[in-house]
Amino acid sequence: MKFSVNINKKVLYRLALVVLLCPLLLGGWLAVYSLQPGPGPVAEDAIVIIPPGSGLQQISTILAEAGLIHEDVRFLLLAKYLGLSTKLPAGEFSLTLGKTPGEVLRQLATANAVRYAVIIPEGLRIEEVADIFADGAWCDRKTFIALAHDPDFIESLGINAVPSLEGYLYPDTYFLTREQMGAKFLITLQVQRFNKVWSGLAVDPEFPLSRHEIVTLASIIEKETGAAEERPVIAAVFINRLKTGMRLQSDPTVIYGLANFSGNLTRTNLKTEHPYNTYVIPALPVGPICNPGQQAIEAVLRPAASDFVYFVSRNDGTHKFSRNLTEHNQAVQQYQHRQKAAKN
Repeated sequence: MKFSVNINKKVLYRLALVVLLCPLLLGGWLAVYSLQPGPGPVAEDAIVIIPPGSGLQQISTILAEAGLIHEDVRFLLLAKYLGLSTKLPAGEFSLTLGKTPGEVLRQLATANAVRYAVIIPEGLRIEEVADIFADGAWCDRKTFIALAHDPDFIESLGINAVPSLEGYLYPDTYFLTREQMGAKFLITLQVQRFNKVWSGLAVDPEFPLSRHEIVTLASIIEKETGAAEERPVIAAVFINRLKTGMRLQSDPTVIYGLANFSGNLTRTNLKTEHPYNTYVIPALPVGPICNPGQQAIEAVLRPAASDFVYFVSRNDGTHKFSRNLTEHNQAVQQYQHRQKAAKN
């Protein structure tokens, strides 16, 4: 009887020892892993993409393939122990190599998605804006162009009674994540940016032009101007012409309305009737010919105090301005005819 009791005590002691040692052994096993830096080069960064809906096992594999951790079941246990297993976001992230698994988990849990700067310069047409986004794989080019001409979509953005969003795709530097893709999102972002800039402008309620006419004139100024400081003067020239009933006679408007422009503006082109040819129509074209920036819009709202009604290129990015046709013809002779003669 005593022998049996002694055996039972020994078994209990051993079980108690196992119960006490198991957590210690498990903790040590987990600690060894958690203190081991990833295999990648120390202090370098790796870009990882975590797809939406990724499970912890998939995230572990992605991080291991990037050299951030050693793939091990202990990573899953560590994530649960730290309370981060359900707090790891989807997206594209830049994480530092050479960190321990715990540090990698904390990096990912608090990381901001990688943002790419996409520059849309002033003065581009819808098709050219679409090219930039498509080249960066941000959207499909054809879808972008189609949406920019879709009446229902345009109206949903609060832009009414216009044939397209030409003029309203605001030029700017956009910082995008790979989650922010698609033509619909990008166009909406640009129009929202336009609305924000427009709302910040001091527009006189008595200004004689509507918003669409202001944007249209600003787009012409954007295409005509090589030197930023000339924008208010060129604006004054066009406004003076509109006031007196003169045709604007802007080459870029003619080019915009031509379906297949060869690159050389001809006399026939200047006489071709279309809603954008300001050599033919004694008014603004029906809409913008590009997407202007804030400076061009402000030039329309606050033109220079000037009585100029003509200008001609000096062939260096600036213009010679004139008050009458005699002065203008002299300037054309000086800067254009001599330039052609020099080429010949």
